[in-house]
Amino acid sequence: MTFAIIKERKNPPDRRVVFSPEHLAAARAQFPEANFIVESSSIRVFSDEDYRKEGFEVLDDVSHADVMIGVKEVPIENLIPNKKYFYFSHTIKKQPYNRKLLLAMLEKNIEMFDHETIVKKSGARLIGFGRYAGLVGAYNGFRALGLRDDLFNLPKVETLADLNEVKSELDKITIPNIKILLSGTGKVAHGAKEILDHLGIKEISDALYLTSQFTEPVYCMVDVMEYSKRSDGKVGDKFKFYKDPSGYESNFMPYAKETDYFIAGHFYGNNAPYLFTREDAKHPDFRINLVADISCDIDGPVASTIRPSTIADPFYGYDAKTEKEVAFNAENAITVMAVDNLPCELPKDASEGFGVTFLEHVIPSFFNNDEREILKRAKITENGKLTKRFSYLQDYIDGK
Repeated sequence: MTFAIIKERKNPPDRRVVFSPEHLAAARAQFPEANFIVESSSIRVFSDEDYRKEGFEVLDDVSHADVMIGVKEVPIENLIPNKKYFYFSHTIKKQPYNRKLLLAMLEKNIEMFDHETIVKKSGARLIGFGRYAGLVGAYNGFRALGLRDDLFNLPKVETLADLNEVKSELDKITIPNIKILLSGTGKVAHGAKEILDHLGIKEISDALYLTSQFTEPVYCMVDVMEYSKRSDGKVGDKFKFYKDPSGYESNFMPYAKETDYFIAGHFYGNNAPYLFTREDAKHPDFRINLVADISCDIDGPVASTIRPSTIADPFYGYDAKTEKEVAFNAENAITVMAVDNLPCELPKDASEGFGVTFLEHVIPSFFNNDEREILKRAKITENGKLTKRFSYLQDYIDGK
C-alpha cells in the first residue's frame, strides 16, 4: 500500500503537514510493508530536501498512491478519483461553502476520512491540532491586550521559530491584575492553559472566581456544566447534555460579570445554548472586554464573534451597543481575536505533534484489520455514497 503526503493547495497557503520527515521515517520503520512518498511542495514547513535526506521519494506526480494524506481541503479539480483521502473537509457540520466538495468526492468515488472524525468509540477525538490552536490563541489574546492597553509588544507567533521562542517572549512581559475565564476541558483548552500556567497566573476555583477580587491576575477553567444549567432547576448531567442539550440554558452571565479576558476553548455542539448573546453583552454589568475565541463559531455562542479574523490582521473590536465592528482598541469595545486557522502560525510544532498521533492511531489501522474500528468510524463516503454514520448529511448533499 502506498501512502502519499500531498501538497497543500488551498489559499491562503498552509505550511503544515501531517508527517514531519522524522515521523514519516518512524512510520516506515514501524510498517516496512508500506510505501511512503511525498509530493513536492515549495511552501511546506519542511523542505523537499528534508524528506530526501530521510530517503523518501519526492515527486511532482503522486497519483499512483492508494492513500492521500493532507491537512486542508483539496480543491475539487485536484481530487483524484477512486482514492482514499485524509484531510479536514469541513463538511460534517453541513458547512455551505464545502457542499460542492462533498458532492465531488461522491461523484469521484473517493473514500473520505476526515481528521475530525478520527475518534474513539466514545466519540472523543484522537488527533488534531487543538493543542496548538489553544497555545497560539491564548498568546494572541495577550498580544492584543498589550497592544490595546500600551502595556507590552509581543511579536506575532508566525515570526517565531517554535513554541520555545513563543514561551521565551512571554517571559519578558508582566500581566496586569485581570480575571481570566477559560472555557472547555479538551485539547484546545489545555493548550491555552499551558500558556496561562507558563505565565505563572494562578488557577482558582469557580466559587472563588465568582465571589472574590484579587490583587494579582487569576484564571478559572470552566466546563459546560458550569456555564450551562437545566431550565427546570435540576442538576445537569454532562453526558446527557452532549446527547441532547435541549432543556438547558446559559449560566454564563455570572462569569461575564467577573471576567476581563475570556478565552473560548470549548467545543460548541448544535442546539446547545449560546454562552452570551448580543443582548447579554449590552448589560451594564457585562465586564468582558477581551475575547480570544479559539472555537470561532461565527454569529454563534460568543456574540462578539461576528466574523473570523486572519493571521495578517488578527484583531477587531465589537461595539455591544451598536452590534457593529469597530477598531480593536476603540473605547468601550470588546477586543476580539477570532483567527480560525491558529495552528498555521506554529507549523513546525503543530506538524510534529500531529504526526505522533497519526502514527499511533491511524496508520496501524491499515495493517491490523482496523481492529479498533478507527477507519470504520472515520469514513464519510464509500462507493459513491455516504456511510451509515454520516447519513445525516444526505439532506445537505440534496441541497435541502
